Amino acid sequence: MARPQRLEFPGAIYHVTSRGNEQGNIFADDDDREFFLATLSKVAQRFNWICHAYCLMDNHYHLIVETLDGKLSIGMRQLNGIYTQNFNLRHRREGPVMHGRFKAILVQRDQYLLEMCRHVVLNPVRTKTVRQPEKYRWSSYRATAGLIDAPDFLSNEWILRQFGKQKKNAELQYQAFVHAGVGLASPLLNLRRQILLGDDEFVANMEALLSDVGEIRAYQLKQRRTNRPSLARLFAKVKDKSQRNDAIRLAHIKHLYSLNEIGQFVGLHFATISKIANTEVEG
Repeated sequence: MARPQRLEFPGAIYHVTSRGNEQGNIFADDDDREFFLATLSKVAQRFNWICHAYCLMDNHYHLIVETLDGKLSIGMRQLNGIYTQNFNLRHRREGPVMHGRFKAILVQRDQYLLEMCRHVVLNPVRTKTVRQPEKYRWSSYRATAGLIDAPDFLSNEWILRQFGKQKKNAELQYQAFVHAGVGLASPLLNLRRQILLGDDEFVANMEALLSDVGEIRAYQLKQRRTNRPSLARLFAKVKDKSQRNDAIRLAHIKHLYSLNEIGQFVGLHFATISKIANTEVEG
């Protein structure tokens, strides 16, 4: 089956999943989960994401994110890259933690988005990890239900507005809505073209964008590569290791130089360049 195209634009909403390499676990303990959520918080702030829901399972995770600036892939590269680097360091291992590239489904707002937010937080119940969603610590359910304080990266306002203007009542209605979803068929059964979830009009609009996305992306990449500064210019004023690392990230993320190109220019191994490029910049 051909790999589905990736469609990114400001205001797009996605159900994002990433699974462990060779079906392995991506979280070994709660410290790993805490680090992942802390990294998600920084990535959401840096790339202007709204996180509507999340759930961390042993061998995969689910996110419902809205990209206000259309920066899904670059944010996911940062999220998975930083997490992989920390996981390998903590557990003294090497190699990929995630299996291939992440999967992203475009979701229509309103009822489709609400159903997917419910689907995500019910994952531990479907897998029989817990009997009730409030018993699971590593999802957004308890925060949206008003049972605990919400983490700073979680935006549950839109979900609660679907159940009323009074917050406490909306939280109770949300709890009832989620519990009513136990045992229901997955909304993903209505998926179209592997990446679209919405009504006919939404799907038609997205298909129109998808028909042009390849040509548009090729043109954008050509323009960015044609007008980008040379590596010599990007590294001309580098005086120390910190400035070198900043230049490496700039060259790879913004100007689309390959890791091999950068490595050959600065005289570092591909793996070293990869670690630097996927390390978060503070601020």
